[in-house]
Amino acid sequence: MKKTNKYQLNLTLLETAQGETVLILILGALIALSPFSIDMYLPAFPAIAKALHTDIAQVGYSLTSYYAGLCVGQLIYGVLIDRFGRKKPLMAGLLLYLIAAVGCSLAGGVHYLVAVRLLMALGGCVGMVASRAVVRDFFAPAENARILSQLVLVMGVAPVIAPTIGGLVNSYLGWRWVFGVMGVIACMLMIAVARWLPETKTADALVSLRMKEVGASYWQVLQNKTFLMYTLAGGVSYAGMYAYIAGSPFVFMEKYHFTDTAYSWAFGWNACGLIAGSQLNRLALKKYSSAFIARQAAILLFVAGLALLVITYTQIAGATVILCCTFLFLLALGFINPNTTALALQPFTQAAGRASAVLGSLQMIAGVVASWLVSYLHNGTAVIMPAVMFGCTVLCVTLLWQKPKQVAAAVMV
Repeated sequence: MKKTNKYQLNLTLLETAQGETVLILILGALIALSPFSIDMYLPAFPAIAKALHTDIAQVGYSLTSYYAGLCVGQLIYGVLIDRFGRKKPLMAGLLLYLIAAVGCSLAGGVHYLVAVRLLMALGGCVGMVASRAVVRDFFAPAENARILSQLVLVMGVAPVIAPTIGGLVNSYLGWRWVFGVMGVIACMLMIAVARWLPETKTADALVSLRMKEVGASYWQVLQNKTFLMYTLAGGVSYAGMYAYIAGSPFVFMEKYHFTDTAYSWAFGWNACGLIAGSQLNRLALKKYSSAFIARQAAILLFVAGLALLVITYTQIAGATVILCCTFLFLLALGFINPNTTALALQPFTQAAGRASAVLGSLQMIAGVVASWLVSYLHNGTAVIMPAVMFGCTVLCVTLLWQKPKQVAAAVMV
């Protein structure tokens, strides 16, 4: 296995295929922690609203505060993991997440829950930043997209199983234990990080923590045109998935009359598309470059988005065809996201943490904007969700297909 290790660290765990598998499971679980924390408590919304004497709309603000924490928190950890190494900030963030999870389980009012969920996001997002940085630290550039595809496999399981686990815990133990289970997961991750995750970057005192210097370092990352193009392309494609998540309950349950169970199966089916795309991407990388794969997948994304929009607007087909379109959309996304992430981070070594943070924050902002647009433009029809999704595909294709020869020359994979 190829690796780049300039720091003479003890990385013997990763010298075998088994060690690589352990690393991928840990990093995948760290990335999946925040998506899991979002999906798992959704089935408990009615119970939370009843217990806290409010309505579901007010409970929904705890989801908004979590998204806000993800956007801000990643920028905080970006500089911390470059300054102190990867593991110490990871442990600190997971500890904050654990404390916040306990706090959520003890919530006595909805405003308290909203505030503590913000802290929970500020802790949990460290896994998203650190995992990408560890991949960039340890693996050779040509390996990054392959490893990130494997992380998507682990991360993709979250939306499949999280609502089911949350529903079962809420039914048998009550909604407070949903957050209790999140705390247990954080404890398990802390043990795994402490015992099996090697440090891949030594502390660097040259990385300043002063606000002026931190802002300047982030601005320097944004000035890298290769980074910005691939980050935005990956971000707008991922925003299409957020539009799907925001609009699919109304489209499938209200317009096509899916039951709760049927919708859960449909949600899981589409999540399998994301997983399948990421794993097929691993095979494609043996023959093609990341830049080539991302451009071709963007075409599939565009076609799937266009078909979805036309079908919902004209109503020429039913829910089964729509599910096939959304499956293809997420299949394409499984190809695009690992490759655009790898290509965006490739120009960075010492600043990999900060680059990972900016990438994560920009993509999260794009996702939040897309989900907000679905709600803001809602007109009682099934067209808004696919319209926003298609808009995301147009932006993605435009970014990835601009001056392809120059892009290929700038980013060699």
